[in-house]
Amino acid sequence: MQKDLSSLNWDDLKFFLEVARTRKASIAAKRLGVDYTTVSRRIGSLENALGTLLFEKSRTTGFVLTAEGQRLLASAESMESTLHMACEQVSGSGVALSGHIRMGCTEGFGSFFITPQLSHFVDTYPAISVDILPLPHFISLSKREADIVIALERPEHGPYVCCKLCDYRLKLYATRTYLDRHPPIDSSAQLSGHRFISYVDDLAFSSELLYLSKLLPNVNAGLRSTSVIAQYTAALQGHGLVILPCFLAAQDERLVEVLPQEVDITRQFWMYCREDLRKLKRITLLWDYIRNVTDRNAPLLMGTPAPL
Repeated sequence: MQKDLSSLNWDDLKFFLEVARTRKASIAAKRLGVDYTTVSRRIGSLENALGTLLFEKSRTTGFVLTAEGQRLLASAESMESTLHMACEQVSGSGVALSGHIRMGCTEGFGSFFITPQLSHFVDTYPAISVDILPLPHFISLSKREADIVIALERPEHGPYVCCKLCDYRLKLYATRTYLDRHPPIDSSAQLSGHRFISYVDDLAFSSELLYLSKLLPNVNAGLRSTSVIAQYTAALQGHGLVILPCFLAAQDERLVEVLPQEVDITRQFWMYCREDLRKLKRITLLWDYIRNVTDRNAPLLMGTPAPL
């Protein structure tokens, strides 16, 4: 990058960041509120100013960063975070308590616990808008798909701040109708003759979800889904036995615990975000809020129903 940077438009870096994260100029354009040709033109302008190719363009893979683009990405993200923090510092608490946050988390926890809690958060801080992404797959911080992530596993590496958010318990459930229509279950040895609902093993986004095959290796799931909410819905129709988080199933009187002393699984949720974002006031507010509400609702998460 030996060219004179006087021709560089620093605003082009905003377009560069969105394309780098989405790999699609059309998606970047939608996020930025412009059309596709504007994004393409701004990327071309940045490449001309720097005298280097930042993306390899392909119909199948979209915009893929070159080696030079990868180096620029790290610096551009650092500049972006520094700008956010500078704006907070010079603009006062009003700006610090405003802005946008995107939170990604697992599907069940996001839908049945985090979303109700976030409704209280945005009531308290109306100038902070929050996107909640309760998805049955891994969410990437490196691509800025979210600002904060709640996941089943701690990230192994990366520039992240991470904490253990909470433990939660899973139990075996069925409807009373299902139990009345099938042979009684007095021990785990009697489970082999029953129908189960579970995950699609080879499509599970985390090995932490494969508890059925580990806990009860001799049973087969006749109905499988990548979605815990789909499993929950199927169980309510009386289609079989299912292992579900207590925060989801214990609140539903239509479901009954089966072998509560024998089938008892504990897992953890981890919360993490990028180191640079963790210093932002709005991120700190939401981070601390989520930690507080999970602490207060520990009985619910561990299997004792409690109001949200």
